[in-house]
Amino acid sequence: MPKTATLKIDDKELSLPIIIGTENERAVDISKLRAETGYITFDDGFANTGSAQSNITYIDGEQGILRYRGYPIEQLAEKSNFIETAYLVIHGELPTPEQRTHFSSLLTQHAPLHQGMTRLFQGFPPAAHPMAVLSALMNALGCYYPHLATNNHQRDLEHFEEAVAIAISKVRTIAAHSYRISRGLPLNHPKRSLNYCDNFLHLMFSEPYNDYVATPEVASALNLFLLLHADHEQNCSTSTVRMVASAGANLFASVSAGVNALWGPLHGGANMAVIEMLKSIHADGDDGTKFIAAAKSGKGDRLMGFGHRVYKNYDPRAKIIKTSFYKALASLGIKDDPLLNIAMKLEEVALSDDYFISRKLYPNVDFYSGLIMRALGIPEEMFTVMFAIGRMPGWIAQWHEVARNPKLKIYRPRQIYAGHPQRNYVPTNLRG
Repeated sequence: MPKTATLKIDDKELSLPIIIGTENERAVDISKLRAETGYITFDDGFANTGSAQSNITYIDGEQGILRYRGYPIEQLAEKSNFIETAYLVIHGELPTPEQRTHFSSLLTQHAPLHQGMTRLFQGFPPAAHPMAVLSALMNALGCYYPHLATNNHQRDLEHFEEAVAIAISKVRTIAAHSYRISRGLPLNHPKRSLNYCDNFLHLMFSEPYNDYVATPEVASALNLFLLLHADHEQNCSTSTVRMVASAGANLFASVSAGVNALWGPLHGGANMAVIEMLKSIHADGDDGTKFIAAAKSGKGDRLMGFGHRVYKNYDPRAKIIKTSFYKALASLGIKDDPLLNIAMKLEEVALSDDYFISRKLYPNVDFYSGLIMRALGIPEEMFTVMFAIGRMPGWIAQWHEVARNPKLKIYRPRQIYAGHPQRNYVPTNLRG
């Protein structure tokens, strides 16, 4: 017999179904609450609201667990790569060798931008933020591929595979071009001989007569960064993508909205905030000791890159990326960087001091990813763009989940109105 919860309101008793997920997550189904009682629930910030039933990502913040389509993130980080993981996240299963070859071929095919799109970059001022450029050009893809962006889910899904390849491949090209143009540098063209990550680094950093060749450790660190960010359940940008998709919007419009949500400093800017914190500590002539003491006293600035909204244990992604980070540093010959030295001091204290351990303020993925981006020579204004490249497969998968739902209803939260009660219009001469 299905489990139910009983809710008593006024003189009415309501039986509400209980939904149990595959990992024993439990939710009370209140979808008929307003229709049957006139009441709605209030959950400021949606912290306790399940907005969707999804098959993509599972997180257990208390235990520090992250799985894509059931596969532990630790296994994928060790044995897979970003492109194979992207396929898994989007399609639900690991690809066969044939599927993997075909998917890689599509990504290679769609890496270059239409010539008309390259001219769009010239319309932005050199100081334009690359996230603004990325959002605009991801949305503009719908203009150049109108058969993939009909705002009709049934028709859009007929070309889903092509749209996926275009979004994942071109997002890195758009990102790299925006960087080059902001620096007044000539654009580079993708190379068929390079894989996804090496191609991105080539697009970013190659110069005429001097191709950028990444060390295996650097390419591996970038690959791991993207893989670890591929999806993360119903965060702000993912929920935005699903919200826009529920209106029937096409894939490009929906992921463009996700880029804008990610741009918010409370969401995608955490790894940049880590670097800003380290710069501030260094500018004060501190090695991190005074900063930590002030943080512990409650009188100092917030310690960025430690703790997590979801994870109340060690962020599993941080454990994974930490090792890759040190390997990349070694391959680049970086041994004595003042910000790195401060970061290592903060890490050492956070992992040994009971103040941080008791509060579960462990280094999170943003702490290491910001340092990795800096070590690779990626400027701070590009950090959130890198996040967007990694998150693209998750946004696509979430869009697909909404678009193929035969019972799709447009998302429409309610509110508790707290404004003026009804009042009468006051003529201009009687105001004030």
